[in-house]
Amino acid sequence: MNSRKLKDSILQGLIYFSAAFTIFILTVIIGFILYKGVPGINLHFLTRQWEEKTTFVRVDKVAEPKDSDKEGYVSSLDITLKKDKEGNLYISKIGSDSSLDSAVDMLGQSFKVKSDDKLSKVDSNDLSELSVADAVKMINQSQDNMRLKITRPGGGIVPMLVSTIYIILLSLVIAAPIGILSAIYLNEYAKPGKILNAIRFAIQNLAGIPSIIYGLFGMLIFVQYFGMGYSILAGALTLSIILLPTIISTTEEALKAIPQTYRESSLGLGATKLQTNYKIILPNALPGILVAIILSIGRIVGESAALMLTAGTVAQIPTAITGNEAGAATLTIKLYMLMKEEGDIATACSIAIILLALIIVLNITSKVITRRFLKKQGI
Repeated sequence: MNSRKLKDSILQGLIYFSAAFTIFILTVIIGFILYKGVPGINLHFLTRQWEEKTTFVRVDKVAEPKDSDKEGYVSSLDITLKKDKEGNLYISKIGSDSSLDSAVDMLGQSFKVKSDDKLSKVDSNDLSELSVADAVKMINQSQDNMRLKITRPGGGIVPMLVSTIYIILLSLVIAAPIGILSAIYLNEYAKPGKILNAIRFAIQNLAGIPSIIYGLFGMLIFVQYFGMGYSILAGALTLSIILLPTIISTTEEALKAIPQTYRESSLGLGATKLQTNYKIILPNALPGILVAIILSIGRIVGESAALMLTAGTVAQIPTAITGNEAGAATLTIKLYMLMKEEGDIATACSIAIILLALIIVLNITSKVITRRFLKKQGI
């Protein structure tokens, strides 16, 4: 009796230790990411492009230069200049009468100059080595139609965040219908036998293939053979193949959990097989399907190897789904590149926090949508 109690106590202690150790590891990881990453998260980090962008613009004076008591105020353009910590001259404020609102680039296209943009040249005069007062004087003495060199600061995650959302949505649009319909076939229509066993065996093997293999396949087939180039479509198609085993398996388990009496009752009332699946089985299996979608989102957000070989590593907002303008780096790819090439742990941790927040937001959104759907269906 004492021996049995001792064994039970040891087993119970191991269970408690395992649970506490898991929580401890999770706390340490999250705590480290927050400690390193939170200081780097600010409005600029969330709203700026990643790369600096330099543009030459032409503007007209709005008034004749006049002396002003305001430090850094350029009366001829109605703007205020300051210097940042690195000594760069930047526009801290743009007045309501400033001609910068109607600035045009060298192609004659409108260019919206914003506060915080750096100003390094006026016509052929370099302002970078001048004091704020000397820069103000130089601008005021320039010709009526002046050319300014404007540099928009980078360091923001907007391109990667937008690209990540594009990849998530496009991958789910492709993979979810195929995966759900495949699960319905396997559970509701397929007859037991060699064909069904072969399909299940293939799904199990697809789930175990390393993502780098999928990346090589996507690069050879989608990027090169079909000529999509490094693009979000090539990345989404590759990820869709990766997601199929998860969506099919999880959805099939959700369908199996629906009692057989639901099917028999529906068919007994005169509904067809298709009507039964669409009106009865799928709505009741929706919570399980939601789990498949959530798992898929996590897989998409965390994927890097396959996307590096198909979507590319350029930090830009894609303006197309294929071609030269469609390549884009996701948040995970940029995090990997920062750690591998620059060793920038702080910025990488800041991106990791955004990734965690994005997953939480997407999960909550999907649950809210599902609950509303179930409520409308009266389930």
